[in-house]
Amino acid sequence: MTTSPLNCNELVELVTAYLDGTLELDERARFDMHLLECDGCENYLQQFRATIATVGKIGADELDPEFRHRLIDAFRNWR
Repeated sequence: MTTSPLNCNELVELVTAYLDGTLELDERARFDMHLLECDGCENYLQQFRATIATVGKIGADELDPEFRHRLIDAFRNWR
């Protein structure tokens, strides 16, 4: 079990797993502890949540088909 503090770069790498609820308990605890100590990462998390909420309101049928394909291509090999 890793007990070292999480740094900002590690938090960015884990943010989607955090929001999906798929982090192991020890990683989630490290994530939460970092948020308590880092206003910048707390802001980042809130911005990420706002982005998800905003994009989630857009239906696939509302996107221009060409733009939709460009988005899919851009994220196909992401990560």
